[in-house]
Amino acid sequence: MRRHWSLFTTASRYALVGHARNRFAMLLVVVYIPVWIGLAYVAIPGRPAPFRLRATGEVLSPPGNHLTQITGALNAVTLIAGFMMFAATFTGGAFDRRLAMAGYPRHHLVLAKLSALTLVCAAVAAYATAAAGFAWSPRQPFMLAVALFCAALTYGSLGVVFGSVLRREVEGMFAILMISILDVALQNPLSSSGSDSPVVRFLPTYGAVQASMSAAFSEASVGEGLAIQLLWLVGAAFAGFLVFRRRTRNALPPERKPSVPAPSGPGPDEAVRAPLPAEHGSAAQRE
Repeated sequence: MRRHWSLFTTASRYALVGHARNRFAMLLVVVYIPVWIGLAYVAIPGRPAPFRLRATGEVLSPPGNHLTQITGALNAVTLIAGFMMFAATFTGGAFDRRLAMAGYPRHHLVLAKLSALTLVCAAVAAYATAAAGFAWSPRQPFMLAVALFCAALTYGSLGVVFGSVLRREVEGMFAILMISILDVALQNPLSSSGSDSPVVRFLPTYGAVQASMSAAFSEASVGEGLAIQLLWLVGAAFAGFLVFRRRTRNALPPERKPSVPAPSGPGPDEAVRAPLPAEHGSAAQRE
């Protein structure tokens, strides 16, 4: 048990150090989240923006700037979590492969990455919730943080998938950026007239958007939205585990046992039954 714990803590330490060295991601967390949320509060008019929340069926009429702050917080945490996990997976893939081929258990590497992702997403979600509630108080701030946390975890898992599958860094960055923008923008009632469309139910953060809207502007339960988001999270995490397992597999051909050639001469039974030479036969008759 002590050996497993030592392997896990060592891998977790390397994973956290890798995230800490990503200075651009740290800058995004510290600066981008409050700036994006603050600009949404100042620039967007505070007129009521009525919309129907599909998870509960109730009609909410929050101020437009508050609504944009919530969708901006969702967009920010998904982008940052996806970027960080993509960068860590893309740059550390060769190191993980060498560790696995040297005998380091892959389950410990996966658990370490999951633990680092959980800590990062928890910190980012708490920071975004505090930034969104700086000028006004959400109805359920803790559940809002939980919804942002689940959305960040989902995109963090997608970042692992993209970091293991895509060959160039710009491809992964562009994929995460476009998916996050389209995902959240289509669900924002201010920017999309189709936010109430049944199609949005299949978007990666549909559950988190429903849960965060309910937590921010009502006292209704957020259980249904979180349950839907957990399905996306489990699916993305499982896909990330499969591609990570495939990427760190042993690519060497299996060792073949050397084949022992069969003896070319007669077997022992055949040697016994073989006829004697003529001279040996005559000598035996003389005796």
